[in-house]
Order: sequence, then structure tokens, then C-alpha cells
Amino acid sequence: MKNTALSATHEKLGAKMVPFAGYNMPVSYEGVNIEHETVRKGVGVFDVSHMGEFLIEGPNALDLIQKVTSNDASKLTVGKAQYSCLPNETGGIVDDLIVYKVKEETYLLVVNASNIEKDWNHISKYNADYKAEMKDISENYSLLAIQGPKAVEAMQSITSVDLEQIRFYNFVVGDFAGIEHVIISATGYTGSGGFEIYCKNTEVKQVWDTVFEAGAAYGIKPIGLAARDTLRLEMGYCLYGNDINDETSPLEAGLGWITKLSKDNFVNKDGLAKQKEEGVKRKLVAFELNERGIPRQGYAILDKDENEIGSVTSGTMSPSLGKGIGLGYVPTEFASPGSNLKIQIRKNSVGATTIKLPFYKD
Repeated sequence: MKNTALSATHEKLGAKMVPFAGYNMPVSYEGVNIEHETVRKGVGVFDVSHMGEFLIEGPNALDLIQKVTSNDASKLTVGKAQYSCLPNETGGIVDDLIVYKVKEETYLLVVNASNIEKDWNHISKYNADYKAEMKDISENYSLLAIQGPKAVEAMQSITSVDLEQIRFYNFVVGDFAGIEHVIISATGYTGSGGFEIYCKNTEVKQVWDTVFEAGAAYGIKPIGLAARDTLRLEMGYCLYGNDINDETSPLEAGLGWITKLSKDNFVNKDGLAKQKEEGVKRKLVAFELNERGIPRQGYAILDKDENEIGSVTSGTMSPSLGKGIGLGYVPTEFASPGSNLKIQIRKNSVGATTIKLPFYKD
């Protein structure tokens, strides 16, 4: 089991630690509902240093990224980031990721912790044709997500960068918490605004301590991975391994907006173009329960006659809405918002209605 540079800090703070993607990670401190509300209404900090980071550099860096990702990285300028995915050759998704353009020929790819080796091998396979310089810097860098509506105000005193001016999916390399050359990125997976801070492992304890000193007056708290999951699910953001995987098409998953079929050849472009032309047979839908209950991953989704038509990929009791919510794949004819479904929760079939995302609207 690997530790992040802050694992001992989390343990001292009384975090409940669990194994996650090979790392010893904090799942909760005070409880998921309290931590969830802290991010929705104030400001909280996640240690997500288990995530992977690859540097892709050189004259052919963009060509390699264009080959292996679904989105159009040629649209990126220095200081911009882009959500994307790595399509596989058989119609599924190797991983979802964020691509940062750091310099003219330098890109940072941020990938899921559980897929670091898989992603590296997949990209390396295609790099045989491009000879870009690839570096896996995952073991040397830490990542903090400072999330919530008070994040800008709470953090402004510890940087000379005007945080208010960093737009969504833009980033600045600047000073932060007394450390130079930190990536301050207006990204996150909570839907409540804030920043993600990339720094070296040797610097992250200073950053963590300074962040909590600066945020004390704003009620800042450490947040665990359990609340990260409820926050992302309320926004309908896909989680790799649950809602998307090697067998799910980005078009089925509602990720057509990051699948740019207009760009030159990329992995499985022809297959995805054919699928778009013919139409997908199933879609990832969002649903709310009409009565009490908690949908869990793997629970059967039924039609009104109680025939099984799919299964829940992510589900929880929404802390913000006070009702059961979830995602799951169903045949296309059941995918329109307002469709009536049932979720098999143990011995009961509980009524549910499909909705348009997000679940939570600020």
C-alpha cells in the first residue's frame, strides 16, 4: 500500500483511512454529509495526490496527444486545460483525463490513479510512431483540490495571482503558499468551484498547512473521498470504473461533447463515427428515486413491467437533495428525461424517474 506525502497528516487529523487504487487514502473525517455540505457552502480540501501525471514534450507531443485522445487538443493555448478521454481500439474507454498545455511543446496529462500503468502503456504503444518525450512524474507530485464557493476569497491572501481572474479550465503557474512555480488550476470534480493545486511532494505539507491557516476564518475543513464521490455524482460526472470503462463508448456515456469526430484520425475514430451515424443502442441516464431508498452500484434497473433492462453504475443518497439518485445504462428508448423506471433495491422495486443532469443546481 502506497502513502501520499500527507497520509500521516490525515491520520493525525483522525481520518478514516481506506485502500484506494493502491494508496492509503482518507475516506472521511467528520462524516460524508458534513463534509459534502462544507464544499457546497464553504470551502474544503481534498488530498488527491494518488492521481497520475505524465509530461508529454517535444515537437511531436501534440500529434501524439491528438492520436490518443478524443477531444481536440489543437484548440489548447498555454494556460488552458481540457477534459478528454483515451478511446480504445474496440469502442470503449481506456481512461478519462485532463490535458494541460504548459508550454508550446509541453503538455501535462492527469489520469486516474487506478489506470496509471494501463494509460502509460497505451500511450507509449502509439508513441512508437511519434517519438515524443514521455515522463511519468506521478510519484513525485502531489495534488490538492481546494473546492467550494469560498475558495477564491479564502486563498487569495497566500498568492500574488489574482484567483478571481482564472476562468474555469484555465490555469496559472505562479506562487502559492510560499512556494514558487505551483500550478493553480480552476478545475475540480465537485461542481462548486475552486482550484486544484499541483506541487512537489516535498512542498505539499507547507502548502497544506498554509492553506488551512489562510482558510481558518472561512471554516475550511479537510474532505475525504466519500464526499468527493457524492459531490461528483450530484453533478453527473462520470467515475472511471463505475460509469465508464473499457466496454463503454464515450457516445453511450454522454461524452460526445469531448469526442471530436471533425479532427484528424485518432484511435477508433472510424468506429465511433459509425456508431454516431447508426445511433447508440444504450445510454447512460440519470435518475431520481420517487420514494425512499438508496440505489447502489450493481442494482438492477427495471422497466415499468419489472423486466430487467440495465444496472446502476453509481448511486447514493444525495446529501444536497435528500433523495436517492443514480446513473446507469438503459436501452435508448428509456433514456429520455421523464421516463419511468424501477430500481431493484433488495426485495423491493422502487419507482424512479430519469432526469436531465445535473441533479444539483446551485
